[in-house]
Amino acid sequence: MTLSPEKAETTPVPEGHVRLTIDGREIDAPKGEILIRTCERLGIIVPRFCDHPLLDPAGACRQCLVEVEMGGRPMPKPQASCTMTVADGMVVKTQHTSAVADKAQQGVMELLLINHPLDCPICDKGGECPLQNQAMSGGRADSRFVETKRTFPKPLPISSQVLLDRERCVLCQRCTRFSEEIAGDPFIDLLERGANQQIGIAEDAPFQSYFSGNTIQICPVGALTSAAYRFRSRPFDLRSTPSTCEHCSSGCATRVDSRRGTVLRRLAGNDPSVNEEWLCDKGRFAFRYLQAAQRIIRPMVRGSDGVLAETSWTDALDKAAAGLLAARENGGIGVLPGGRLTVEDAYAYAKFARIAGRTNDIDFRARPTSDEELEFLAAHVVGTHPDDGGASFLSLEDAPAVLTVGTDPEEESGIVFLRLRKAWRKKGLRHFQLGQWTTVGAEKTGATVLHAVPGAEAAVLNEAGAELTDALSAPGAVILVGDRAAESPGLYSAVSALAARTGATIAWVPRRAGDRGALEAGAVPNLLPGGRPVTDSTARAEVERVWGLDERTLPDTPGRDTAAILDAAAHGTITGLVVGGVDPNDLADPQAALTALREVGFLVSLEIQTSAVTELADVVLPVAPDAQRSGSYVNWEGRRREFGVALDASGVLPDCRVLDTLGVEMDHDLFTQTPSAAWGELERLGGRGPSGAAVSAAAGEPARPAFGQAVLATSRQLIDDATLAEDEPALAGTARRAYARVNPATAERLGLAEGADAVVRSDRGALTLPVALADLPDGVVWVPTCSPGSHVRPTLGVGHGDLVGVSPAGTNGGAA
Repeated sequence: MTLSPEKAETTPVPEGHVRLTIDGREIDAPKGEILIRTCERLGIIVPRFCDHPLLDPAGACRQCLVEVEMGGRPMPKPQASCTMTVADGMVVKTQHTSAVADKAQQGVMELLLINHPLDCPICDKGGECPLQNQAMSGGRADSRFVETKRTFPKPLPISSQVLLDRERCVLCQRCTRFSEEIAGDPFIDLLERGANQQIGIAEDAPFQSYFSGNTIQICPVGALTSAAYRFRSRPFDLRSTPSTCEHCSSGCATRVDSRRGTVLRRLAGNDPSVNEEWLCDKGRFAFRYLQAAQRIIRPMVRGSDGVLAETSWTDALDKAAAGLLAARENGGIGVLPGGRLTVEDAYAYAKFARIAGRTNDIDFRARPTSDEELEFLAAHVVGTHPDDGGASFLSLEDAPAVLTVGTDPEEESGIVFLRLRKAWRKKGLRHFQLGQWTTVGAEKTGATVLHAVPGAEAAVLNEAGAELTDALSAPGAVILVGDRAAESPGLYSAVSALAARTGATIAWVPRRAGDRGALEAGAVPNLLPGGRPVTDSTARAEVERVWGLDERTLPDTPGRDTAAILDAAAHGTITGLVVGGVDPNDLADPQAALTALREVGFLVSLEIQTSAVTELADVVLPVAPDAQRSGSYVNWEGRRREFGVALDASGVLPDCRVLDTLGVEMDHDLFTQTPSAAWGELERLGGRGPSGAAVSAAAGEPARPAFGQAVLATSRQLIDDATLAEDEPALAGTARRAYARVNPATAERLGLAEGADAVVRSDRGALTLPVALADLPDGVVWVPTCSPGSHVRPTLGVGHGDLVGVSPAGTNGGAA
């Protein structure tokens, strides 16, 4: 609060505040506030390079020097306003009112430019560079430096994604502080001393971080550049569009920068409630699929010769409608929307299934599932929102304790991980993680790992000791549950019981961006839009009224889940399938899924690019990717995250429009022609919220390995062989290597040596991976689910908790 001289004499200083003067204006500021922040609140911009509101103060660049008086006496030299906290009676003069401060800042700028190359026209940062802006606005017009500038070989590859031009660096230490404080990956550091000081990496410790791209964005000069974007464009040639990331359920704010119809880069948006100013590397760099050679642009229909051929939209929709109508009358239709959908598209799938398909056989969960999971989602998740007491990013930051179950946040929801790490560093968060081993992310959040043999997770949670129970009983405690919990029988029930005992808030953090919205939209076999049970006549009547249907039109029996839909298709009980964005390799049994897709009578695929589904489809209908459509995701918090069209959208249609047109061809108008129309109707329906009922399922029993066997634990890594990360060689270069991880006792018993290759076998196939030792339970082997050299489900046909054979490479033992 700024005070006039008259008010300052009569108004007392509020509790917890101090009163100081800045450029002649008296102001009350919170105790402990950094001086440069107080100046910002007054609208006084003090130049700076090292200062960043989300990083700890460093005072490295000295550009923010100001003149300070304490007790009526000036301090002996100008002070860095980014490290000095406010004090009562302090008098501050910035460069606007003090010749001393102005001269000091000009002197620092002159020193920074001594060795800095004046190559702004070719620098990637040119046009959006704080150094360029401040040199022009506050620096000296002439340079007194006439000697030869220092140079370095360039660029220095920090990683496959990040390149360093050392002569541009002003040693602000933003990159090193981000790496150490925020990401917890201190592989980039200051080397040498004095005039030779520079940023670099250790030869044996490359900058392998899931968040390395943030150092490019926060670098105040052109020292750190993107390998993919370097020398591709000038900032003023780009068309920038606010958007939302499509790669996980965090719903991060992004900015899409395009030129001539091509996306050249993505940056993190500034959203304090969600991702602050950060973005994981997958969200930042994985966008090449938009221009991939396998993109589908035109509809295709399979002819009498068995070959897919491009055709018109009219012909494709006519044949799709005819085939689905015949299937509906001769067995039925199943709908598998997948998890990449916006909430508007998911709503269109849910409505299409019920009206055009006359079925509840719809399930967005393109992964292993369970009936227990559906019960859990209805009881604790659907309809929750931060404004109604639901968990949020902000509540994670303030939580006294967080338990993560069925998820490794750094690998599956990077921004959740950053919040947990921030809460641990700043506020002493107690993080507990139920899993098999102390992952890299668990180490960086100080997690206490509750080790469990795959399949026994529920028993471990049910028998949790006083330490966990007491921690989760504290007000504000949160339990984060990932979708991998569906692979462990009884685990959702154990979470439900634990929350009931402790009062902790439950939140569901699925891996895919569209999962939470699909749940809210009713793209599941047991729930209508808004979390209405399909068995509830009143709930059905509410939906029928909004949809303009006659009473008792909607089916009242819960439908099949993904696995059951595919099984029915394989055996002819379901004769038509509508599939959108589903990768069979993500399902519990890819081989059985492909069999079902081959055997089903009629298959319609809505896809962005060619896939195993489109290769088998009778009709392929191309749909628009996020950059060419508008819509919104509902993130894991329950928060709607809208985005607009970034690229020319002519010639491509969102799923909701395709389904609406297909529905008309089947004599049913869905009224989902546009995302706004679909959202408007979903909003009118409203939601019922979670039932709060207890979830009850028996705890699983872990498999018992015989000689030469181990229990398989598996989960995905953030950067792996995901479909939307294809054609990104720089991103792939920072992926964590796939290992077969066992504990030392298991390695000794199976004859495995650390670093040597091991073979993990089933009766379907085998994986060969190097061995790494970790703190897993005895008799357990962990391998990544979908990484180079480790595609578990399509190769082995098994999953989490199953038995596999394990032996040293070159031997014949270990067959399961």
